[in-house]
Amino acid sequence: MIHLDCTIMGQPYRLACRDGEERTLREAVSYLDGKMCALRDSGKVKGTDRIAVMAALSVAAEFLSVKSPQGPLSDMSILEVKQKLEAMHTVLDHALAPQENHA
Repeated sequence: MIHLDCTIMGQPYRLACRDGEERTLREAVSYLDGKMCALRDSGKVKGTDRIAVMAALSVAAEFLSVKSPQGPLSDMSILEVKQKLEAMHTVLDHALAPQENHA
């Protein structure tokens, strides 16, 4: 097992992976960091937890649309997927707003 020191959205993480998987893990970290920083910088999503959830949903949607031609997003254009994600963001914003007011 190999340990890699990485940074995601300015926070340090020590991650473990198998020998030979370092490059893939670093690419994944870079991709996720880019997604999370873009969400943070857009100003539309506040809070690290919410940013992580939104980034995870975005990555999952991308994965599902590419992974399976019969997947739940396979018949949607990229624009439609983005619109669906924006709708999810709105729902989550409303659902999580009471939690933020009590924090």
